[in-house]
Amino acid sequence: MQGTPSPGTPAPVLPTILDIEASGFGPGSYPIEVGFVTSEGKAWCSLIRPEADWQHWDDEAASMHGITRAHIERHGRSVADIANALNERLRGQTVYSDAWAHDYAWLNRIYESAERSPSFKLDNLRALLDEQQAAHWHEVKASLIGTLCSQRHRASADARLLQQTFLAVQAWRMAEV
Repeated sequence: MQGTPSPGTPAPVLPTILDIEASGFGPGSYPIEVGFVTSEGKAWCSLIRPEADWQHWDDEAASMHGITRAHIERHGRSVADIANALNERLRGQTVYSDAWAHDYAWLNRIYESAERSPSFKLDNLRALLDEQQAAHWHEVKASLIGTLCSQRHRASADARLLQQTFLAVQAWRMAEV
């Protein structure tokens, strides 16, 4: 049956996926929320209180994630708390991101401000996909967004969507083989 892996085919191993919401894009932007979903499906997410010199704010980005600067100033955790929490929960792992260049820069901003180093490696999710899977990624992701209609555009929810997209393209590829 097309679309279903054959019996005895092992399920793909799910990667831990990290996502970061930010104040905007480009120079001066900074992380405002970080979240991840582990390979076991456990989610973690936290708002990040901006440092004093983190001033850039893009209303277009805010309209996407729905987080206000006042909200993160009141409810965000310090960069030191965030760095410690990420290091504790992700120690020794390779963690994947679909927007590696942005997320790497924003993660670096957290760790530099906290004067710490990450205890895990951040890698590009694309490295786990073959050419055909990558070619179908956006189509599969769009269909899952339609299925997960209650999906909010926040860090841990986005990480879960990315993990489910990874699983779906893996299943699609296994059905093609």
